[in-house]
Amino acid sequence: MAKASARHILVDSEQKCAELKSQIEGGSDFAEVAREHSSCPSGRKGGDLGTFGPGQMVREFDEVVFSAPLNEVQGPVKTQFGYHLLEVTERG
Repeated sequence: MAKASARHILVDSEQKCAELKSQIEGGSDFAEVAREHSSCPSGRKGGDLGTFGPGQMVREFDEVVFSAPLNEVQGPVKTQFGYHLLEVTERG
């Protein structure tokens, strides 16, 4: 079964999500931005979600995690929880 490791940042608006993505693309550290801005408890760990398989996360999340290139920030991705920036760190 496929597994992936990822980290994410969860915020409540698409605009905020896009602003944070620009900061990261401009050189800000993903983990620091997650600690400062993410509303998910994983933010305290720099957004780290650990390792998981297909179907363990919401569909929109899974679609990105199991198809996006590794180590590239994806998003904004809208789910029932808000807007996410995702970075797949490992997949196998």
